Amino acid sequence: MVDIATRVWNHKWKIDPIVRSLIDTDFYKLLMCQSVFRNRPDTDVTFSLINRSKEIRLADLIDEGELREQLDYVRTIRLARGESTWLRGNMFYGKRQMFRPDFMEWFENYRLPPYHLEKHDGQYELTFEGKWHEVMLWEIPALAIITELRSRAVLHEMGRFELQVLYARAMSKLWEKIERLRPLEDLRIADFGTRRRHSFLWQDWCVQAMQEGLGERKFVGTSNCLIAMRRDIEAIGTNAHELPMVYAALAAEDEEALRWAPYEVLKDWQEEHEGNLRIILPDTYGTKQFLENAPDWLAGWTGIRIDSGDPAVGAETAIAWWKSRGEDPRRKLVIFSDGLDVDKIIELYERFHGRVKVSFGWGTLLTNDFRGLVPGDRLAPFSLVCKAVKANGRPTVKLSDNPNKAMGPPAEIERYKRVFGVQEQKPLEVVV
Repeated sequence: MVDIATRVWNHKWKIDPIVRSLIDTDFYKLLMCQSVFRNRPDTDVTFSLINRSKEIRLADLIDEGELREQLDYVRTIRLARGESTWLRGNMFYGKRQMFRPDFMEWFENYRLPPYHLEKHDGQYELTFEGKWHEVMLWEIPALAIITELRSRAVLHEMGRFELQVLYARAMSKLWEKIERLRPLEDLRIADFGTRRRHSFLWQDWCVQAMQEGLGERKFVGTSNCLIAMRRDIEAIGTNAHELPMVYAALAAEDEEALRWAPYEVLKDWQEEHEGNLRIILPDTYGTKQFLENAPDWLAGWTGIRIDSGDPAVGAETAIAWWKSRGEDPRRKLVIFSDGLDVDKIIELYERFHGRVKVSFGWGTLLTNDFRGLVPGDRLAPFSLVCKAVKANGRPTVKLSDNPNKAMGPPAEIERYKRVFGVQEQKPLEVVV
């Protein structure tokens, strides 16, 4: 096991590239990339970094030269032979050869495309433009690089013993969380913390702590492919808001096609995947409206992921919908994944255990909870995303179940609300 504090002190991180592999990414990105490669290979998309926590002035904290060095380095990486063998031959979600030969041949020769970086008013404007399946794989490394460089800027000022105490406290903090989760007999929880982790080494430590502390029956895997391969655990993930956002933008001129776009995404997905990969993410344009208008075949899918709004409300809405479609909610999987920490995990488990199959994707507050551990709380996590903002020249829109997470041009947001029938929404604080 790596002594993280000593590694930080001895090397000042120079020996450690932040992203060291093309599979140091979330599993769902590779699944979605294959779907896009197959179904929408000619779509041009622009991704952009969005810092929701404006009080964190990233361009003042992070040296531009160091940022470019990390971004340039990750563009030199290619898929290693062992990584290709793992992707081609490993069993994912009970299925071998999840990744098709044509996709793997492309991925084995792939390198991340160029980026565009500017400073503006204390923030970095970082964008990626190109064919959708080529630029989409920038999202996770870009977020991980920015977040870890912010951590390094704070750690660089700390002394050797101060670093030892910091990591000892952070380890103790996580272990206390694990001990609180142990009594949940039927708990199923996975690491979803790659994109806003404190560092790669820290995420790897957190995964190992969860493995030992909860065991393989309760800790079911990690979204990070590289860690999943190295630690011989399940790679976890399905799909994300990116798919309906781009599909909707491509259909936006025809309002009837726009209404159908989120279901068109899942129709394409259904052709490739079955079982626990058939998970609905309904909140891109409002969960209630999505479910009310959903075709009957979607009710037969395995489950649903709740990623915005009040999670209990979202789960109750899903349960009522399954019942209205003649499905038994006790046979359905509900994955909670929005800004979770231990108190909320326990609360949701106790409310829904036995009513549905409950599972949790634990993200930033697993892999980056240094809140209260340094003066000024300068290591507290913040809300950073990298989203598709244009598709074939048209702006993308996300409404969410939390209006504080909405994105897109204001006029388009209002038009999408009308088209999808989204009514008044309750704003909730975006923690991470």
